[in-house]
Amino acid sequence: MSSSGPTIAQTEIVNMVLPLVAITVTSFRLYCRVRQGRLWIDDLWATFAMMFILVLLVVDWLYLQAFDQFPQGARVALYYLVCQVFYAVVWCSRISILLTVVRLTVPGTLRRVLKFTTVTFVIAWAILFAQVWWTCESEPSWKTQPRPQCDLGRNVAIAQIITDVFGDAILILAPFRLIYKVRLTKAQKIRILAIFSTSAITSIVSLAHAYYVLTAGGLKEAVAAMVETSVSLIVANLSVVVAFFLSMSAEDESSSPEPWKFTSIITFGSQPRRRRFSDPLATTVIGVETTTIKLTDLNPETCPSALKSGNTDEMSLNNMEGKPNGGEVWGA
Repeated sequence: MSSSGPTIAQTEIVNMVLPLVAITVTSFRLYCRVRQGRLWIDDLWATFAMMFILVLLVVDWLYLQAFDQFPQGARVALYYLVCQVFYAVVWCSRISILLTVVRLTVPGTLRRVLKFTTVTFVIAWAILFAQVWWTCESEPSWKTQPRPQCDLGRNVAIAQIITDVFGDAILILAPFRLIYKVRLTKAQKIRILAIFSTSAITSIVSLAHAYYVLTAGGLKEAVAAMVETSVSLIVANLSVVVAFFLSMSAEDESSSPEPWKFTSIITFGSQPRRRRFSDPLATTVIGVETTTIKLTDLNPETCPSALKSGNTDEMSLNNMEGKPNGGEVWGA
């Protein structure tokens, strides 16, 4: 290890703090979904990733700090566990993101393609899983080291780069077609695409990890691997967590209306309904068409009867000739 590389203590700090942050964010994501009653398969895969990163935290600590307390065979097993649990966290996180896109997609060709892509993610994970075994078992001399670490080499690094770029590119591009067909404001579309585009951060971190696999190895590779797993899991939860805070912000704004402020648009012709705020990340999008009338003046002085309406969302107007309406709410 070069003098510029991380120490054991520094590596342990990174390997302790980042997974705990990822676990906290995932736990909050699950709380949000339980609170909303909207648990789905994407949450299950996020839970798998959280469980695997917890295992990685423990196994990595044993591998770095307590390896001398185990026989040589157990040390080799710890190394294999670190490698394979790393892949489990990364790919469970990616599958969770992809399934989040699937749940937002209406039934059709795109949804079927995304489901098939989930299978390809599992296949890519299985290939990387097997590659570690056949690479390390073909050169077993590393197993005699005090802290065993296999030289994964060029082939593993290339395979990681290809699969990481492939997976993250799909996670970035898939929402674009989804958002293109949904009726949202430009700001909402930009917000959602920005959330899903954070998968690009995972690509950058994974490329750094592949570089250390190819060149340095050692503790640099261990730190890069832990950063990649933690970032992958955090990114997998962003769409849910951000949507939760946005909905909370909207509810706070609606609970404190400004006094003496009247809307300039009145909607009529629909049944009374409870006010609902649109959630661009919800599983179901409901469109309601209404007819609106723009008023040029609506204030207490020129239109005193406006104060007699108890519902600012739904109001019915008398006809222009003063004839009573069946749905009249503007009493005399």
